Amino acid sequence: MSEFIFSAFCDESGEDTIEGQIKACKANGITHMELRGFGENLNINNISVEQAKAMKRVIDSENMSVASIGSGYGKIEITDDFEPHFEAFKNTVEVAKILGAKYIRMFSFYFTNGESYDEYKAEVIRRVKAMADYATENGLVCCHENEKGIYGDTAERCLELLEECGGKLRAVFDPANFIQCGVDTVKAYDLLEHHVEYFHIKDAIYADGSVVPAGTGEGRVLEIITRAAKQDRTIVLSLEPHLQVFEGLGALESGTLESGRTIPKNAYPSHAQSFKAAADAMHSLAQKALSLA
Repeated sequence: MSEFIFSAFCDESGEDTIEGQIKACKANGITHMELRGFGENLNINNISVEQAKAMKRVIDSENMSVASIGSGYGKIEITDDFEPHFEAFKNTVEVAKILGAKYIRMFSFYFTNGESYDEYKAEVIRRVKAMADYATENGLVCCHENEKGIYGDTAERCLELLEECGGKLRAVFDPANFIQCGVDTVKAYDLLEHHVEYFHIKDAIYADGSVVPAGTGEGRVLEIITRAAKQDRTIVLSLEPHLQVFEGLGALESGTLESGRTIPKNAYPSHAQSFKAAADAMHSLAQKALSLA
């Protein structure tokens, strides 16, 4: 049976310092972090080696760990110049090594201008392989996330990339993102199961793509992680809340926003509360999955 490790995109707690993000994780039973953002101007793609060393000292002093680097590499247009992007990626690999991360989350390039998937398939593979190979050479694992609008937004194209990389690329399985692309999450897991390294714990509704706490949507998250729990390995469950947050106590009391709109279901009055709701849902699902496995 698998052991689950609880991680999170800790910037979604609303905290923009590493100290604040660690505090939020500890308050919600999360021992590992998927590092991404630290306020408006600093994110994991642009921090320096020296900044990473300073963060690592704080992380170690708090007995926390970094599971993954929540990078944005591969989130440029397929027609954009790749070389400066790849050079920045190399710096983030050094940052990942300093922070003690095992994984770097990445993507397979946007096609938002209607480019042909067939025409650019070879270029996508070239770019993804370059990143996966470089990470492997440095003792890290690139993990591709299925994301709406990129080459690998369907299970079939994800599989193409994973197979082309010959084991050097693994998958981050995100049920909510598949829902937002109209993909059946269980069929996607059937296809990708042997390539899935870890999970983003996020759920959604097919009708409008809205994100909800895991287990309350249509992603069949419990069914999928129960299957994963039957494997004999350690698996990271990385929380990515993406829940709606509204401002103001008055709105909370009246049930409406200033515009007169009703507060959406599964919306929260603060990032801290949305983070807690998402974390509680993750822990509950993990417990159920382990009991069913």
